[in-house]
Amino acid sequence: MRVMQAIRHGGPEVLVPAEVPDPVPAPGETLVDVEAAGVNFADVKRLEGSYQATPPPFVPGSEVVGRTADGRRVMGFAQEAYASKAIVKQPVEVPEDLGAGESLALLVQGLSAWHLLRSAARLSPGETVVVNAAAGGVGHLAVQLAREFGAGRVIGTASTAEKRALVLELGADAAVSGEADGYAERVAEANGGRAADVVLDAVGGPVFEAALAAVAPFGRLVTYGSSSGQPPAPVDPGLLTQRNIAVAGYWLGGSLHLPGVTEPLRDLLDLTVAGRLRPLVGGAYPLTEAGRALEDLAARRTTGKLVLRP
Repeated sequence: MRVMQAIRHGGPEVLVPAEVPDPVPAPGETLVDVEAAGVNFADVKRLEGSYQATPPPFVPGSEVVGRTADGRRVMGFAQEAYASKAIVKQPVEVPEDLGAGESLALLVQGLSAWHLLRSAARLSPGETVVVNAAAGGVGHLAVQLAREFGAGRVIGTASTAEKRALVLELGADAAVSGEADGYAERVAEANGGRAADVVLDAVGGPVFEAALAAVAPFGRLVTYGSSSGQPPAPVDPGLLTQRNIAVAGYWLGGSLHLPGVTEPLRDLLDLTVAGRLRPLVGGAYPLTEAGRALEDLAARRTTGKLVLRP
C-alpha cells in the first residue's frame, strides 16, 4: 500500500512516499480502504519529535474515513493514517451524503470542542465564551457549539479581517484580533465592558497570559495547546485565588481511554446532518502532498479541516 513516511525527525520535508505491506488487523480491529485521512497540528509536532516521539521511519496520522471490506463507510482513530489502507478501532458509520472532510472535522476537532465546553469549561447557559483562533479546526466548531449549548454571547479571535468575517458568519456575536497586546480590552469592549466567563485557548505564550487577564471572577480559562510555539507561562496560584478564577487543561488523546468520551460523536454527526453544525474543510491534498498540507497548517494559512486523499 502507499504511505507517506517520515524518514527522520524534522519539518514536513522529511515525509517521502513509500510502498509497504498492507496492515493486518487484530481481532476487534477493522481494515479500511482510506477515502481521506485527517491532518492535525499534532502531526507537525510528531514529525519534529516533540509529541509522542516515535523512532523513524514512521507513518504519521491518527484518523481516517474509509470503506470496510463489506462496503460500510466508516471513520475512526487509526495509527499510521497517512496511507491508502489503515486499521481502525471502534469504527463509526458515516452517512453517505456527508463529505469526508466534514466527517473528519468532527472526530478530533469536534470531540475536542465538545469536551472543551462541556467537560473542561462546564459551560452554563447565558455565559460569555471567547474562542481563540476561532477560524481554526477546533475553534470554528467551538464557536458554533457554544451557541448550540446556550452561551449568552460568543466572541471569536482571529488573526486577519477575512478570518474574523468567517467567525461572524459561523454565528459569533463579535470577532476581534487575537494579538496579545490589548487582548483583555478588546474582549471587554466586545462583551459590553465585562470580562468573559470562559476562554478557550490553544495559542499559548503571551496570548495565554493576556487571556488570563480577560477572565471574569469565577470564570474559567481552558488551555488545550500552544500553536504559537512559545514556552508556557507560569500561573501564579495566588492570582487565581485573588481573582476567583480557574485554569483547566484538556487533551482529547489523554481522555480517549475513559468511558463515554467518544459518545458525543453521534450527536455531532446528527447536528451536522441537520444543518445546525457546519464543519469547514480548509483543503484536500493528494496524499503525496502531505508535506505541503502540514506546511500550510503550521503557517496558519488555512481555516477548518485539512484532509489527504490517497
